[in-house]
Amino acid sequence: MGALGHYIEREGVSTSQISLIREQTAAIKPSRALWVPFMLGRPFGAPNEPEFQRKVLRALLALFERSAGPVLEDFPDDAPASEDAESGFACPVSFTAIKTEGNGLARAMHEEIAQLAPWYDLSRKRRGRTTVGVFGPTVVEAARHVASFVDGSPETPPPGLSAGIAVKRACDDIKAYYYEAVAAQPGNLAPKAIERWFWRDTSAAKAFLAIREICLTSTDESLKPLGKLSLIPRVVTDGLAESRQKPGKP
Repeated sequence: MGALGHYIEREGVSTSQISLIREQTAAIKPSRALWVPFMLGRPFGAPNEPEFQRKVLRALLALFERSAGPVLEDFPDDAPASEDAESGFACPVSFTAIKTEGNGLARAMHEEIAQLAPWYDLSRKRRGRTTVGVFGPTVVEAARHVASFVDGSPETPPPGLSAGIAVKRACDDIKAYYYEAVAAQPGNLAPKAIERWFWRDTSAAKAFLAIREICLTSTDESLKPLGKLSLIPRVVTDGLAESRQKPGKP
């Protein structure tokens, strides 16, 4: 919309737009833009909040008082909490549903990483740093190592690392990558919401759970701790145990 605004302005028509990703708008330099700290798909904040939505609209229209640009102003308020705040959030990446067993699970994780790449890059640019890199230079290397465990043919760990430390570091890199990427989404997502999304909706979490099962039966002493509590949070393992005990569950 920012690029289109430049063409419209050249025809003598003033324009103003809402921005959900500030960095992109700053790069395009539209004549007038209002950045809002809301989720993607919710440029006016929250559904069923007409007073708040009118406040956003008034702030947007007020930019027409500025005769020269580019103008990029920040809306000062967060959106009101909506009824679905506790049920999760709409991730900007819609992961495609594919087979997630065996090799399919490893492939799904690689596809998720590729789809999250623009958001991870944005997060790294904003923060000026990343916590990814304890296993290797890139998350792709970490994902390849984790995928080898899921596929049943684990790679040799890097020199100086035990099998357990290597896979733990690889998993830490992958988790950090996912968390940093999705945290770049507008809306100031709560850490608990991000955590729910990761463990509930991603193939990476399914890969971690598969590795945990492998570690529980492994004879490698460095892998056994990963089968207990050092790889999967207790709240996740407790939730799995509870769901299995419910009537109708196998």
